[in-house]
Amino acid sequence: MRQYLTVKKFPWPWSRRDDGQNESSPLIPKLGAAKAEDEELGHVDRKFQTGTPNDQIHNSPTGTRPHYSYSLIDYFLKYFLFLCNLIFTVLGLVVLGLGIWGLISKESLAQEKIGSIGTDPMLILLTLGFLLTLLCLTGCVGALRENCCLLKLFSAIVLVLITIQVLFAIVAYSMQDQIEGYLRSGMLAAIAGYQDDLDLRFITDEIQLGLQCCGADTYRDWELNIYYNCSAPGVLACGVPATCCVDPLENGTLWNSQCGVRAQLLDEFTAQSVIFLGGCLGGISRWIKQHESLIGTVAVIVVGVQILAVFVTTRLMESIRWHKAHA
Repeated sequence: MRQYLTVKKFPWPWSRRDDGQNESSPLIPKLGAAKAEDEELGHVDRKFQTGTPNDQIHNSPTGTRPHYSYSLIDYFLKYFLFLCNLIFTVLGLVVLGLGIWGLISKESLAQEKIGSIGTDPMLILLTLGFLLTLLCLTGCVGALRENCCLLKLFSAIVLVLITIQVLFAIVAYSMQDQIEGYLRSGMLAAIAGYQDDLDLRFITDEIQLGLQCCGADTYRDWELNIYYNCSAPGVLACGVPATCCVDPLENGTLWNSQCGVRAQLLDEFTAQSVIFLGGCLGGISRWIKQHESLIGTVAVIVVGVQILAVFVTTRLMESIRWHKAHA
């Protein structure tokens, strides 16, 4: 009967306690369980090492993605696009400033002249400068801030510009006769309004001085101007502007504005020593033929730069998307 009685020992203060724990203690796993746990941990560790990047992210203790740094090419593309657009942004601002300065200096914004501002050449400079600045500023900010939306907008606009330029070149080459007719009409209109429009006067003078020509087809085209017509009452009657003269400078220093007076009354043999007889349309055609290679080279460079800008922008957007996906 004694074996059925449980005797509980009283823990006397002087009695020696067994600080060690036996194998049946729940705090110490058994040897077999420890081996099984080690094998399981080893299996999970090997799976973590050989898993996919997403598995590594989920199984990692912190749950963060691995860090991928930008390459040297990525930095080059980013700052190359930024600097190129920055340069053209400054150029656009200069053109925009010239257009505004021209409108203000000519008082084209005055109330009495605001109705004819649509034909002012300075308005073309202002529009081109504004569009160039806006376009390049979009690419500049998009590259610096790594904004794919701005870069997409920039590349799309550049692609549209490339398409327009190529189509314009094809149309201009296939419609040379029609373009020559448009130029003739424009030149004759400029001659008719020579004294009334300062812009037309400036453009006509520069063309005649630069190409050494007079009129559209011949110097007698100046009969279309009411001031140079032979029936006009003034001193300019039957004359031509001084920019038609062979030597408009007296002694190489003073501008002789009266050198073309009564030049239309002279026969061609006599007049050729005083004024240029050939028209400016022929001079334009000769200039284009003489500079065909230069014009073609400039056109190829301009289109090539735009294609390069689209390529760099596309490559930069791919790099930005890749790094955002693996960041």
